[in-house]
Amino acid sequence: MKHCTCSVGSAVQSQSRLPSPCPRDRLLSPDSDMDVQGYKWVRWRVWLCRLAAVLSLGLLLVVFHWRPRLAVLARCCSCPLALADILLIRDSFDQRHVVEVLTVEMEDGSVELLGELEDNECRDKVQLHKEEKTLLRYYLFEGLRYIWMAQKGAFCRVSVLNENWTRKDLYDFQKGLSHLEQSSRRRMYGPNLIDVPVKPYIRLLFEEVLNPFYVFQVFSIILWMVDRYYLYAICIFVISVCSIVFSLYEIRKQSITLRNMAQFVTNVTVRRNSGVEECVSSEELVPGDCLIIPQEGLLLPCDAALLAGECLVNESMLTGESVPMLKTPLPTGEGRYSSETERRHTLFCGTQLIQAKGGGSDAVAVVTSTGFFTAKGSLVSSIMHPQPTDFHFYQDSFKFLFLLGFVAFFGSIYSFVVLFRTDVTWLELVIRSLDLVTIAVPPALPAAITTGTIYAQGRLKRQGIFCISPPRINICGKVSLFCFDKTGTLTEDGLDVWGVMEGGTAGFSELVPDPRLLPPGPMLSGLACCHTVTLLQGKPLGDPLELKMVESTGWTLQEPEGDGKELDAEFGGHRVLAVLKPPSRGTTTSEAMAIVRRFPFSSALQRMSVVTVARGGHSPLAFIKGSPEMVASLCRPETVPAQFSSELSSFSSEGLRVLALAYKPVDGNTDLRTIERGEVEKDMRFLGLLMMKNLVKPESAKVIDVLRLANLRSVMVTGERYFSLPLLFFLFFFFFLFFMIKHSFSGVNFNAINFASNLVFVLLHIGDNILTAVNVAKSCGMVGVDEKVIFVNATPHTAQSMPTLNFSLEEGGAPDAQTSIVTRSLYQSGFDLHLAINGKSFAALCNHFPEYLPKVLLRATVFARMAPDQKTQLMKELQKLNYRVGMCGDGANDCGALRAADVGVSLSEAEASVASPFTSKTENISCVPLLIREGRCSLVTSFSLFRYMALYSLIQFCSVLVLYTVRTTLADWQFLFCDLFVVTPLAIVMGRGGPGEELHPYRPSASLLALPVLGSLLVHTCMIVLGQLAALFITTSQDWFVPLNSTLFGVANLPNMENTSVFSLSAFQYIIMAVVVTKGYPHKKPLFFNWMFLSLLLVLFAVTTWLVLYPGPVGPLFKLHNFIDMDFKMVLVAVAALNFLICFVVEVLVDNGILNCLRALRGKRQSKKQYKRLNTLLCESPSWPPLNQTLSPTEQTVIQCS
Repeated sequence: MKHCTCSVGSAVQSQSRLPSPCPRDRLLSPDSDMDVQGYKWVRWRVWLCRLAAVLSLGLLLVVFHWRPRLAVLARCCSCPLALADILLIRDSFDQRHVVEVLTVEMEDGSVELLGELEDNECRDKVQLHKEEKTLLRYYLFEGLRYIWMAQKGAFCRVSVLNENWTRKDLYDFQKGLSHLEQSSRRRMYGPNLIDVPVKPYIRLLFEEVLNPFYVFQVFSIILWMVDRYYLYAICIFVISVCSIVFSLYEIRKQSITLRNMAQFVTNVTVRRNSGVEECVSSEELVPGDCLIIPQEGLLLPCDAALLAGECLVNESMLTGESVPMLKTPLPTGEGRYSSETERRHTLFCGTQLIQAKGGGSDAVAVVTSTGFFTAKGSLVSSIMHPQPTDFHFYQDSFKFLFLLGFVAFFGSIYSFVVLFRTDVTWLELVIRSLDLVTIAVPPALPAAITTGTIYAQGRLKRQGIFCISPPRINICGKVSLFCFDKTGTLTEDGLDVWGVMEGGTAGFSELVPDPRLLPPGPMLSGLACCHTVTLLQGKPLGDPLELKMVESTGWTLQEPEGDGKELDAEFGGHRVLAVLKPPSRGTTTSEAMAIVRRFPFSSALQRMSVVTVARGGHSPLAFIKGSPEMVASLCRPETVPAQFSSELSSFSSEGLRVLALAYKPVDGNTDLRTIERGEVEKDMRFLGLLMMKNLVKPESAKVIDVLRLANLRSVMVTGERYFSLPLLFFLFFFFFLFFMIKHSFSGVNFNAINFASNLVFVLLHIGDNILTAVNVAKSCGMVGVDEKVIFVNATPHTAQSMPTLNFSLEEGGAPDAQTSIVTRSLYQSGFDLHLAINGKSFAALCNHFPEYLPKVLLRATVFARMAPDQKTQLMKELQKLNYRVGMCGDGANDCGALRAADVGVSLSEAEASVASPFTSKTENISCVPLLIREGRCSLVTSFSLFRYMALYSLIQFCSVLVLYTVRTTLADWQFLFCDLFVVTPLAIVMGRGGPGEELHPYRPSASLLALPVLGSLLVHTCMIVLGQLAALFITTSQDWFVPLNSTLFGVANLPNMENTSVFSLSAFQYIIMAVVVTKGYPHKKPLFFNWMFLSLLLVLFAVTTWLVLYPGPVGPLFKLHNFIDMDFKMVLVAVAALNFLICFVVEVLVDNGILNCLRALRGKRQSKKQYKRLNTLLCESPSWPPLNQTLSPTEQTVIQCS
């Protein structure tokens, strides 16, 4: 993946199109690139545009507002970025933005000072435009600041100045910055604010009125006023004003809400290089500031690396994870600092520091990021600037509007020709022709199609599902694959202790179900002490797994009070972090132990460790807890039981979470305050295994079964765990040689090979916990009882070996069974085989076997131990296969995947989460089918509303053209009745009515330009025209028919028989089409469930029938001719009934695929969706997947989709 850090410009070329920095965090937006072009103001062009704006009465400015790029091209000329006043940015979504290059004056000496502070690569690269003052050139894009750097010839993110800081650099900043340093950095980095702009009402009004929709409304209202349609024009004006006022209120309200959530300013204490501690505003913080954290904690206004003390942090605002995290000091060293890899030592902006412990003093941290460069800033930026929705329905809706405009164009030409022959005035001719445009292109269409989404959003909210991106609701209706996190999503969040097995040279002991039954000794002490559980107001807080582990031992936790010196003295003068006291057991009582050093869990290291001492500082011990394979690799080989691999495989296959523990005595002369982690975690003595049961939630299997029956693929994506391949080879030879040496090469080499091979097998397959994931997949129904699982193992390129790829059948399968495997269906319900792959193999597959990646993705059901960025990449790779991907997780480490997916659902107690578009308060995945059903219902409703509004325009369009032909038109009250009293209420209540009770195997269409949609609209339009012409010809064929006055035109001819007959039938057609296009089963409840819509239909039908049969006193108001012949009136009603019957039958036939015969004429075509085409090819390949074959990058048989 390409990730740029600078927007580069050529200093020689006149125009630059080079990459620019990604505006967000790499994890959140890994594929972001920007093209930047520089432009300079040209004075004569600027004045010429001003003159043209005046001459065009401001129309040119409106065009420039819609297309800012045209404004830049018209007023500026291209130039190198080094000289640019204006930048034209094209982002990774191909959207264009115009930004202005700004300058800030730098203080004397500040440039040289910054050059000394930054590393050699960045030194002297901050290009300052030297005039009379020293100026720094920069621009702001989506909240991020980009500064000009001359040697790179680019605008680079200001964070480039500190992104290569090492741990040593951070510890050097512990002494604090001087006032000059701080001031210079503040000018360089800008204020520490996540500033969400709240626009004033005047500007919002200006932008809203200049929306093309409202510009068209203004044009229509002016046209109607000129044409003396005063009443209708006033009604539309009032409706538009109300709509604008409501829209402005909502936009400003949302902006204020987001600003209140994002912007936070408080007073903090920082240390200066003089040693003085100052209280400053958090707005003044810059990277490099030394932050003093009080013991009572605070809401953090920046990202910072913790250097001294421990902090208990609530990160639920960012991750949705409600369990507080214990943050420990950053280890010393020369390694490069990264907030992603050092999360356990990083305090993130927006998180609540519940309490800080500094061993009698305050905790100390160094600021690493500020403003939008923080973790909170990235999340807020993703809300303010969301990824554009790539959805056929929204794209086709604009295309369809252009299609209606095309129809209006030809209608205007026809009306122009017809009216030209009637000798009307030129003004009347122009007005009548333009009026047809306002009829054929309904201005309310974009607003009408959102009503279904609004109703769906309200129903979801009542069900505890909150949405911050309403357009995503329709996308839910097209989801074809749903990914689920495992822990906390498919399975229970907490773990229960299932049992403990002590191990040693003699093998494993019997399973002990309750750790309290263990005899006093290292195993029991390790379970009680090896954790990061802490106390808050006397209550233990920490990881649920560790809480269960400590609770199962019965030991109690005590923490130092005050300065802790009394407790330190009790344990030999060591700085005590926590004390664990055993319960009383009569004569056999364990000794209390104090934790004096703690190395927190790291997913990269797969372990945590502690150092403990007994009272008086005696008997120092080191304990380690982590993944069994990693703990075993750090133990002395003779202490690891020979049955290690078989026992671990057995427990993992049963879906148990297995942890291993080990310990060793520490030399009493060692300084425990400065002991390194590497020294602690080596030459350990294996203690045993702790098994914990993570039960599948009862709702999981039911939901997966519902999705399977609906032909929706379900995929499991579990959390990360890494293991080093070179270490595997090292362990193989290490254990092999150990056994050979131990038995003096006396014929036990087979045992040595067997033991070493088994251990490596465990590290490869069990180490990433893939068997546990497969077991959960079987338990919840993702993998059927009679279905086979094939493990995908890919290894990366190393100095010792080339990349390899192999597929191995799970234990119990036979290699020749693959010949009988037949994939009967694309969807999971037809799969006989499922692939399972872990994060390490997924990375190797992407890097070295990209041609196999689509095939693996098509058949894979289990993705185990995936890192957060791998989850995000998985979403994108599935989308490349044209899947509509959903993702459901708890929000803890799924933020990137939840945002990258088409539909992201976070299971959280919060009403709204920045982690994903949807947040469900339910703690299980039962929300997923509901969300899909609501999405399908909303999509079907949006389709119905779109077709209805289009047909409404075509009905009125045809009526006007027919009446123009006979030299008359519709009256104002006739327009008003149809538009405001028939169409508008029907469009509003049509979206009511809930989704269907079940998920059905087929999904609704999302294309408005599909053959069934266009075909049905064409047929309905023909029926509309024929119906109105039938009414007109039936009227003119009557003996009592009296033609209108041919010397007059328009409303001057009203009332007349032609107008009344055409209007009467068209009024019925508005009601008829509302019934015809309203879809019900299977994605929506039948029509009679929407009682409000049904009642309105009956009322409108009664009113319209009354107007036709007995117009009475309203006849003159509507300019209706009073027909005396009741039989004729009944004929008009019968024609309307026949029109309804024909249109209804046509719609039923179209729904049942009558138009598919037209597709048969063009022959069978391949699906446009990549995954369907690839599935067809794989079904024709009986050798896929190649079992028990080791593939290399040069030995690939590739199936390609072209």
